[in-house]
Amino acid sequence: MAIIRWSPFSEVETLRRQLDRMFDDFAGITTTENAIWKPAVELQDNGDNLTLKAEIPGVEAKDLDISVLRDAVVLRGEHRYENKTENKGFFRSEFRYGKFERVVGLPVAVQNDRVEAHFANGILTLTLPKVEEAKNRVFKVNLGGNEETTNTETNTTESK
Repeated sequence: MAIIRWSPFSEVETLRRQLDRMFDDFAGITTTENAIWKPAVELQDNGDNLTLKAEIPGVEAKDLDISVLRDAVVLRGEHRYENKTENKGFFRSEFRYGKFERVVGLPVAVQNDRVEAHFANGILTLTLPKVEEAKNRVFKVNLGGNEETTNTETNTTESK
């Protein structure tokens, strides 16, 4: 009778592959049919304004609805499916069609009536000017022996 060595690691590896296959099958069903698509965004502070870029491939400008509030940007749209071949020849489609919405919170308030937009090659670029209170201002501080002070508010109430 031959002695066969038992290798627990090979059985664990087989179990791992079977579990991976099961989760891949489950994820494949979920991501293609039930997932909600949201465009990827990039928000950058440029001093006096914020720049928001959104990646929205395959969507035309007429299918976009952009709302800018003082503290958030709402992107809505629809990626339309144009069926010219009446589903002939498709073996697989991983494109996402339908409506989408993305709300992007802003770190500072913006002047929503002065927003500039540019849409080209599937990239939406919004230039959002900051409100005056949110802009970084430089103030000179007087450290010399002069009598002038830079702070105009003084507390005149004293507690006794």
